[in-house]
Amino acid sequence: MVTCKETRAVIIALHKKGITGKDIAASKIAPKSTIYRIIKNFKESGSIAVKKASGHPRKSSKRQDRLLKLIQLRDRGTTSTELAQEWQQAGVSASARTVRRRLLEDGLVSRRAAKKPLLSRKNIRDRLRFCKRYRDWTAADWGKVIFSDESPFRLFGASGKKLVRRRQGGRYHQSCVMPTVKHPETIHVWGCFSAKRVGSLTILPKNTAMNKEWYQHIFRENLLQTIYEQFGDEQCLFQHDGAPCHKAKVITKWLREQNIDILGPWPGNSPDLNPIENLDKQNLTNSDKLQALIMQEWAAISQDVGQKLIDSMPGRIVEVLEKEGAALQILTLCINFMYLLIKAFDTYEMLVIILQYSIVTSDKNI
Repeated sequence: MVTCKETRAVIIALHKKGITGKDIAASKIAPKSTIYRIIKNFKESGSIAVKKASGHPRKSSKRQDRLLKLIQLRDRGTTSTELAQEWQQAGVSASARTVRRRLLEDGLVSRRAAKKPLLSRKNIRDRLRFCKRYRDWTAADWGKVIFSDESPFRLFGASGKKLVRRRQGGRYHQSCVMPTVKHPETIHVWGCFSAKRVGSLTILPKNTAMNKEWYQHIFRENLLQTIYEQFGDEQCLFQHDGAPCHKAKVITKWLREQNIDILGPWPGNSPDLNPIENLDKQNLTNSDKLQALIMQEWAAISQDVGQKLIDSMPGRIVEVLEKEGAALQILTLCINFMYLLIKAFDTYEMLVIILQYSIVTSDKNI
């Protein structure tokens, strides 16, 4: 333990007056072992200065450490090996390991970059315009909104990295590889929810992309039912993003005929403003049990969770305005809202077997 110069001076002054180390420790100005070490060093050297530590001298000065930090912050993707080469040009001959230690001292740790949708200038303008329009809304106001989302899911070969432990020469051992296929089967899932509870959930047939015909079919079969069950005759708003099929004339006309008001216009590339994206990490954590049916998992999301997500909307709006339209931190670890349900099943056929007991899907030609 390193003590300040003033504390060491007080300990030596008390020692000179004949007070024992045990009695000095009773005052709790420093640990007992530290007090005895300071007294011992004083007897040997006659000084209260701290002994110079043994070991290899530090290769860099504080100024050079600050330079390394600036180089790293200028390009955060620069590797420690590249940083060591740049540092060497500044007169510091150090290894990549030393570079990593210096950066750790400054709190700079190496992590995978968070993935966020690219925000163009137009996206940022639209986000700011949207947030300024709804900046005075309370959680009660957002509680009158039905949020929706749809996502495609690959049923084979999850994207991303997979870490395995292997011995030298075992790179291509069957247990150490991640199988892939050129054209994995894909399904599309659509769902909605409000502060009251989750709404309808629709899973399209295999390899069927969402289009305006399917979207209108979902509205007729599921959205109207959700609005009636959750709001009855109360006024509510419906949220969806700006996907091409959402903006089709037939969809706009149908929504107008049904007197369904739309929240927005919704800014592009803004999943972080949609609280439905957070449903997965709140509740869908036990989907690895094949006995649990998908509909049971979806219906198990409590009203409290939905209310908490809706309550987060005012904070999201404020954060976007404070960041001048930049992406939020809310979805740093977020994945699509049904991923944890789908990844439990290796094939589409097994998924269909489970679905037939819980979800009514349509295979009719629309």
